[in-house]
Amino acid sequence: MNPVIQRVTDRIEQRSQATRKDYLARIAQARKNGPHRGALSCGNLAHGFAACDKGDKGELRSLTKANIGIVTAYNDMLSAHQPYHDYPEKLKQAIREVGSVAQVAGGVPAMCDGVTQGQPGMELSLLSRDVIAMATAVSLSHNMFDGGLMLGICDKIVPGLLIAALSFGHLPFVFVPAGPMPSGISNKEKARVRELYAEGKVDKEQLLEAEAASYHTAGTCTFYGTANSNQLVVEIMGLHLPGASFVNPGSELREQLTRVAAQQATRITDLGTDYRPISQIVTAKSIVNGIVGLLATGGSTNHTMHLVAVARAAGYHIDWDDFAELSSVTPLLTRIYPNGQADINHFQRAGGMAFLIRELLSAGLLHEDVETIAGQGLSRYTKRPTLDDNGKLTWVDIVDESLDTDVLRKATNPFSDHGGLEVLSGNLGRAVIKTSSLPEGAKSVSAPAVVFTSQHELDAAFKAGDLNKDCVVVVRFQGPKAIGMPELHKLTPPLGVLQKRGYKVALVTDGRMSGASGKVPAAIHLTPEAVDGGLIAKINDGDLVNVDFEKGKLELLVDEAELAQRSAAQVDLTDSHFGMGRELFAGMRNNFSGAESGACVLFKDDDNHG
Repeated sequence: MNPVIQRVTDRIEQRSQATRKDYLARIAQARKNGPHRGALSCGNLAHGFAACDKGDKGELRSLTKANIGIVTAYNDMLSAHQPYHDYPEKLKQAIREVGSVAQVAGGVPAMCDGVTQGQPGMELSLLSRDVIAMATAVSLSHNMFDGGLMLGICDKIVPGLLIAALSFGHLPFVFVPAGPMPSGISNKEKARVRELYAEGKVDKEQLLEAEAASYHTAGTCTFYGTANSNQLVVEIMGLHLPGASFVNPGSELREQLTRVAAQQATRITDLGTDYRPISQIVTAKSIVNGIVGLLATGGSTNHTMHLVAVARAAGYHIDWDDFAELSSVTPLLTRIYPNGQADINHFQRAGGMAFLIRELLSAGLLHEDVETIAGQGLSRYTKRPTLDDNGKLTWVDIVDESLDTDVLRKATNPFSDHGGLEVLSGNLGRAVIKTSSLPEGAKSVSAPAVVFTSQHELDAAFKAGDLNKDCVVVVRFQGPKAIGMPELHKLTPPLGVLQKRGYKVALVTDGRMSGASGKVPAAIHLTPEAVDGGLIAKINDGDLVNVDFEKGKLELLVDEAELAQRSAAQVDLTDSHFGMGRELFAGMRNNFSGAESGACVLFKDDDNHG
């Protein structure tokens, strides 16, 4: 085992001893009564199976057959979730084939960040993760279930489902993906058209044509953003069937993976002989495995918050220093957009998850001795799923070499010896920066600040020609407590154009850029945020700001005595607190923890940094 990986794992376990012990004690207590519907009164139970057919009612009355709760994030506005429309019936039928029962326990909201980018609804996006967790808990609160199937893919949805599942940690849960859409136009071409539009060189119709050719059918968006990062992390943590993440919707292999996932959920309940509750699967080792997988692929920076919150739900405390230390020894093994030009389908064809996990295991960068839904040991995930001559699902060995070394490489020949995630610290606070997608030879930036309070203000300044200079763009009052910490992707095209023109440009924000963080140095998730005492609220236009990702520094280069005399900027955020339902979430915004504590309302903000 790589000594740094082991040291970080040991540190997490040591600092979390008390909270993990308390969590496991609560889970043990929850398990004591056996199948929970056995504790229901006759009236309770009759309500619970009233709508079932005669056969399912008989099975549920016996208390000897597993009842699996399905929690679905289906809607047909999200391309990634549209394939779920008929999953409940497929899952129920597969489970009936092995003599058990399934019921839809509930549905949870599923919003699409791609639709809400730059819109008021984006200010509800991060909040939706905790809403999903709470809605899932309500769905599972009926005491009817011996295990669960989680149907979710996209940005905040999987973390929300996972946080809730851990609250029911005495039960097993299998996460069931639906797969990415086939490839559309290249990501390079899509980015090119976006930059041309930002410069006014193509019109809106041409931009829409390019976007529609990229996001063109059912399935997950193919770039390596948070949705696909979710799938990769969940698989490496052992909560998917091996190789399930990136098989396209509608294929026979996808159908069989879905069927077997449903049946596997029944085999690992407390009624069987292979009890595998999620509390035994999500451990410090599997969490570290998930972080390493994320870093080795240049995954979404959103997980610097999501995985913190997920860990808290399992009784563990992790922080950004853990991410940074793991990143220092994790080689970058993939180039998937925005860290390259390939999409997730190219990654799958090059060798996919089995190749990636095999390489990380062989380099001593993953813990093999973990529990998974498929059995003990992560080496089970180094085989790829396929159908045999009779159409039966099986797993086979993979080829020794990557089928496309421009996309996926061995650990002995990585794209970089570093995972590409750095923590920046200084008088401005703490932030993260994704360096894996920066151009080769990119340098740290020290330049005068240009200060904005929204991405729309920056867009207007760019169009007016006011940003044709070296500058550090500061976009503040975008944090969790301010306006819910929206993603700021409208910043990407204009900043990319400025960089292409030869200007030294960087971004500093208490908002998010997420999985599509690109080629401009961006210090994101800055904490403390502007409304919570952060020094970012005192930056003036023209102040020199240093964004040094080589030395891990983030500094406002203004004399301390002068800063002490300055008042923090005040901004009227009323327009972001009302309309599009945002007024309903005031209580949640006020109780958000800092970004390094997971930007969460479910757990107390008590770490050393957030």
